[in-house]
Amino acid sequence: QVQLVESGGGLVQPGGSLRLSCTASGSILRINAMGWYRQAPGKQRELVAAITSGGMTNYADSVKGRFTISRDNAKNTVYLQMNSLKSEDTAIYFCAARFGLFSSDSRDYPYWGQGTQVTVSS
Repeated sequence: QVQLVESGGGLVQPGGSLRLSCTASGSILRINAMGWYRQAPGKQRELVAAITSGGMTNYADSVKGRFTISRDNAKNTVYLQMNSLKSEDTAIYFCAARFGLFSSDSRDYPYWGQGTQVTVSS
């Protein structure tokens, strides 16, 4: 079992920055892929960014060049640095983890955090 706890959400103005954190506990040595998903009201959950234990990353086209995912294996924590935020980035952001290879399909991730709200508004 794996437990994930997110932090770092909040209200920010357009053009601002936020950093989300997700700390894992439990069977952490088995975790390979970790990802950040988001879900806006009335929309499907979508992959924002993912990273493997080896450091390979994957980003949604909508966040490339603005968001950066990173991982500190010693702290069992994955980060999402979000810069140049836009109103369309407003959503609940979820951290997810799986033992297998990278996948963009949220159904392949059995472990999820509780989510953290990110609101981009002036």
